[in-house]
Amino acid sequence: MAQVSFICKRTVVSTKPVQLGKYSSLSVLDRVMERNHLLVVLYYRSERGMEVGGITKKLRESLSEMLTSFPVATGRLLKDPKEHWMIKCNDAGVRMVEARAKGSVEEWLRNVDREKELKLVHWEEMFHKPYYWSTFYVQLTEFEGGGLAIGLSCTHLVADPTCMTMFIKAWADTTLGGKMVSPPLFHPLPPRRLGNMTIDHKPNTHLINHYKSFIENPPPPALAVERHSTITLAFTEQMVKSCMVMAKALTPFEALAALFWVCISNVKGKKNGSSLTNMSICLDMRKVLGLDKGFFGNCMVYNKVPMELGVQENDHLLTKAAMAIKEVVGEMDNEGIMDLIEWLEHNDNYQYSPPLMNERDDLICVNLEGAESYMAMFEDGFKPIRASYYVEPAVGEGQVIVLPSPAGEGVLSRVVMVTLPEDEGVKLCKDVLLMHFSPNILMGVK
Repeated sequence: MAQVSFICKRTVVSTKPVQLGKYSSLSVLDRVMERNHLLVVLYYRSERGMEVGGITKKLRESLSEMLTSFPVATGRLLKDPKEHWMIKCNDAGVRMVEARAKGSVEEWLRNVDREKELKLVHWEEMFHKPYYWSTFYVQLTEFEGGGLAIGLSCTHLVADPTCMTMFIKAWADTTLGGKMVSPPLFHPLPPRRLGNMTIDHKPNTHLINHYKSFIENPPPPALAVERHSTITLAFTEQMVKSCMVMAKALTPFEALAALFWVCISNVKGKKNGSSLTNMSICLDMRKVLGLDKGFFGNCMVYNKVPMELGVQENDHLLTKAAMAIKEVVGEMDNEGIMDLIEWLEHNDNYQYSPPLMNERDDLICVNLEGAESYMAMFEDGFKPIRASYYVEPAVGEGQVIVLPSPAGEGVLSRVVMVTLPEDEGVKLCKDVLLMHFSPNILMGVK
């Protein structure tokens, strides 16, 4: 069994000092995510004959150069006069952990599970003195038999999964070519567009009420910490097409979100076809808000998917689920998101008791199809062979994350990561409807 040994932890700062007195405000979409954090792990093969430790040294140096363009990542948290979080861009640096693992990266991936994978990404909870706490952590794990794992973690308060991907891609571009192709953009969320509100405009109360319920009615604290498992499944282009046909869905996300909604509901005991477990979707709203994809800040928005059913067979249930998801996605337009942003700006009591956005009794389905992690190439010819994303902590009914597949596996192919209570993860791998599509289980339960 592969084991990880930790060599050292150090602080990496940028090669150029940050402008003195520079601060960065955080938006309402940032602040509402304070209690969550993000973990990403990318796996790479390495050149044969490369000395163990050589890759780490090279990446440490390029990270320092890249951080010059990411003052938010190297800064520290402070409160402004309104008691809102902001970042003092003081170049205090990011924490880097260097580690070694026995065996090769291929051997690791053949036997990896959630517990093992999380050893490849370092995370520390916020200190009681936040000013001394790093908001970003990097872990480089070189495999003695060849290969590399890059683990990146950060508080969801300052970045979303798209930002994490942007960070890794910029680092890879700096390492490979000496400069980043797409520098990050730091600016506030846009105001409502002039003339974009109709005369008889009614606020998107469905979306606002979803956030209001998280903020005003937090669930009681759990009596015990429940163990979770994460299963990673690969769907070929043909599998996704088949799912889209069965679900009568227009997009891979609608089809796969509906599939896992139905299958996980089965696992949770709702097998009579008359009900589904509660579900919320989480989408990146950069395009909807007219933002460049290089915008650095939180743009992920959650919304509940309402569902009323009579008794249905599984295939009919899949179609109804996909239709419900499609309708909610369609409702999340520019006006609706601006309604939410303005409501959060005028109702900021949540800063004293921030919600945990995946804590309630909803299954969360996150669309990360646009994550370009497989474009993060640190060495010529060596692209990631696998990418894993986590929105933590693992609580509530479970989480489904829809990700792109490695390049060359088809435009419609997808990788889906599912995190559930451990006993439910075992059952999901045996679900008849899911196994009908024969996905390849890349990471399973013990």
